[in-house]
Amino acid sequence: MIRNFAEHAANERTFLSWVRTVVAVVGFGLVAARIGPGASALWSEALMLGAGGVVVFVAFLRMRHLRRRIDASETVDDAAGPVDALLLFTVAAMAGLLAVFAIHVQ
Repeated sequence: MIRNFAEHAANERTFLSWVRTVVAVVGFGLVAARIGPGASALWSEALMLGAGGVVVFVAFLRMRHLRRRIDASETVDDAAGPVDALLLFTVAAMAGLLAVFAIHVQ
């Protein structure tokens, strides 16, 4: 049996939920850009894909960091760190990109 299995499983589920969020937001943005009457700007699609890649990368770093903390023998304060704030900021920025897509498509 894996030591701290429940914590590791929760950590991986959280990572996968970040990936699922990125796939949904980026997919919706790209579909919205392609459905519009005119051709979509390449820079906006590249920016959306880049922001999605950043979120997945930061979520991966967060998962690896938490994996080390779970395996550590000492207890650590469970306050949210700067990586969590960065993830939330990046998702908010992706929502802003969706708004730009919506304006651009009209």
